[in-house]
Amino acid sequence: MATNTAEVVHVAGGWLCDQVLAGWDVIVVTADAADHRALRILGVRGTDLESALATPVQGPCLQGMAIQAELYASDERVRRMVRTAAEAGQTEIRLWGDGWPADFEVQSGFVSHRLSSAARAFKAQALAAAAADAWSSETEEFRRAAVRRMALV
Repeated sequence: MATNTAEVVHVAGGWLCDQVLAGWDVIVVTADAADHRALRILGVRGTDLESALATPVQGPCLQGMAIQAELYASDERVRRMVRTAAEAGQTEIRLWGDGWPADFEVQSGFVSHRLSSAARAFKAQALAAAAADAWSSETEEFRRAAVRRMALV
């Protein structure tokens, strides 16, 4: 989940592509109404934030979520969706961007994903399609987190 498609491709495109190559069903949710061609190059489906928020969270079937920290901080509906998914099952949560939300606790710090050769090639094409800055690293980095349990009063 992110504010725009180019951001997702730049920060997580290789990881997403590798997840698809491993057989996962990957959906990218963005707040912009951009062309999803770059996402299709990576093998993922794209949808807009409003449509995703209108769909009930499927609970335990969500194995992982990657969220742009700025989007999480700016939209209560996104925070609610992430918390619902986290509390319903074993959803791994990864964040990227500036700031660390107060309702998250650090589990393992940073997580690096080494991109496969295929993911690097597809990411390069997706970046071009999204008119995003080039990426030369062989890894993508995220912060792993868990939603902090709120005390009942």
